[in-house]
Amino acid sequence: MHGYNRICTFMLALAGSLGVALPARSAEPAPPPVVASAPDADRALRTPAGATFTAPSAWVLAGSGAASTLTAPEGDARLAVVDAGEGTLESAVAVAWQEAWPGAKVPPVKAVTPQAPRNGWQERRFVDYETSPNERRTVWAQAWRTGLRWTVSLLDASDATAEKRGTQVGLVLSSLRPPGYQRESFAGKRAHPLDAARIATLRAFVEEGMRQLDIPGVGWGLIDAGQVVHEGGLGVRELGRPEHVDADTLFIAASNTKALTTLLLAELVDEKKLRWDQPVVDAYPAFKLGDEQTTRQVLVKHLVCACTGMPRQDMEAMFEFKDASPASSMALLGTMQPTSRFGEVFQYSNTLAAAAGYVGAAIAKPGRELGQAYDEAMREKVFAPLGMRNTTFDFRRALAADHASPHSDDIDGRTVIAAMDSNYSFVPIRPAGGVWTSAHDLSRYVQMELAEGALPAGGRLVSKENLMARRAPQIVVSEDVHYGMGLFVDTHWGVTLVSHGGSLWGYKSNMYWLPEYGVGAVLLMNADSGRRFQAAFVRKLVELMFDAPDESAAILSAAKAQMDVARTAERKRLAVPADPAEAAKLAARYANPALGELGVGRNGANGLTFDFGEWKSEVASRRNDDGSLSFVTIAPSNIGFEFVVTAPSGGKRTLLLRDAQHDYPFVER
Repeated sequence: MHGYNRICTFMLALAGSLGVALPARSAEPAPPPVVASAPDADRALRTPAGATFTAPSAWVLAGSGAASTLTAPEGDARLAVVDAGEGTLESAVAVAWQEAWPGAKVPPVKAVTPQAPRNGWQERRFVDYETSPNERRTVWAQAWRTGLRWTVSLLDASDATAEKRGTQVGLVLSSLRPPGYQRESFAGKRAHPLDAARIATLRAFVEEGMRQLDIPGVGWGLIDAGQVVHEGGLGVRELGRPEHVDADTLFIAASNTKALTTLLLAELVDEKKLRWDQPVVDAYPAFKLGDEQTTRQVLVKHLVCACTGMPRQDMEAMFEFKDASPASSMALLGTMQPTSRFGEVFQYSNTLAAAAGYVGAAIAKPGRELGQAYDEAMREKVFAPLGMRNTTFDFRRALAADHASPHSDDIDGRTVIAAMDSNYSFVPIRPAGGVWTSAHDLSRYVQMELAEGALPAGGRLVSKENLMARRAPQIVVSEDVHYGMGLFVDTHWGVTLVSHGGSLWGYKSNMYWLPEYGVGAVLLMNADSGRRFQAAFVRKLVELMFDAPDESAAILSAAKAQMDVARTAERKRLAVPADPAEAAKLAARYANPALGELGVGRNGANGLTFDFGEWKSEVASRRNDDGSLSFVTIAPSNIGFEFVVTAPSGGKRTLLLRDAQHDYPFVER
């Protein structure tokens, strides 16, 4: 994907999918860059002007004047950190390009987006550059100022390497700090209780976030000292209707499902039916990946570790799911190849995470169809003991109950009700992200996590040993963040924050807990814009706990500005309706072996429609800078799928859809 989704995907990768501000270390002396070195460990470095950062292992490092440059192992991605001196934003970025790569052709600027001040940087700006989809290229600058001086980071990378090594790029950015900076730490501090006054303050902040970011409804809960101290809802379930969100309103919690799935595995380990270090092929002989060596390496603990080298390959699930099943999803893994070495980088695979649930289900409920076995096992071993009485994987049940409808932006940036269609794509892979839950129910789960496996009413759901095994490091995400088994563990404030986020079409969610303080929170939202609120929410929570400086308001303000820029940056290049002359050249039907059929419809004055069977969208056209033509989907929640007109294949008209690491040609039928 290009445009909207390319930017969003990459920036989420830099944030490690956490939805929180990335960390920085305290300033300590570090040696200057060493020319042409590529050691096996991360390195703490210092620019000539004294800014410090951490360079990821295996990237080739070189220094020249004010610029420190890093080249990825693939050779098609380069990152520079440049002392850019005083002056304006524009002059600093120009200096950075000249210092890092003299004579490089700089693409035109697409958008300049504000970022919240943090980690000693008083002003921060993200500069995104315009590239054509056939370049398969990601180019940006991040200009950060303290005092009068700018430090600029530049990235020029293939889309594939930018996605694959996004968290390693994020390591550099999360650790980049000005000279003399000492990072914020709450270690050893006593936390205030979440009393009525603080809950009211947090509620007002949630309401302000909803207002600024156009979020119709929020379900949220708070836990303190082992007790649920607040659960409830704000706003409405659906725009244009009066029903309000309450503590029992159901939302799709998306990838938060992964932690619930690994909780099921932990119980099975307690029962001696599985081992964390057991090869998956021993537990489930039919398990198979496209790479035989990787298949043999995968242990039970690796199924939800994002560490196997399997890429984020979601297109197959998103486009061809009508007849998909848990069994076909397991078989699909056998066609997927890793794109990095085992344990090398964080790469998030929903299909592989789904396999974790189905392997556990086959052991917990042998002889049953995998989906039925998983649903029953989760209901009996997770939801019922925790009192998650309304939590379900059944879409029909959820949609007939008190539920929140999905919302997204239309092509002109208005928040509107979105179609549910694409969310059904997660039914066949539901252990990775298909759960419907409420603030009441999800708070019970977080309460159990804080109690280290004990149940609020007494007794134990799971052993502390196997509950905590899910938090053990499996892969590094950024400087102070690692991923376990469906959980992020973050120590950048000097205290432990365990979390996960969730994102499906029209729904965004997060759950957080600080185990040293017995505090947790859940956040469920019915709008795609909700993803921009997550960092501000968790910052506000810790501000109230520790009397920390007020940064949450600036984070929220920057999120609002980023949303406004995102709503306009691509729109100005799109022709809506699509160019009728170009639309007339399209075939009536196309097909791709992995993604199925694409039907082209023409709706008179309303323009062009692409129909994929499972879902459809109106389509805009865009003339790219290299002269190529793209057709871009513009339906709310499905904005940004880009089909590039390419040379005919075997005399047949062809459209090319890409994710960062794969090509999907649709050929005329």
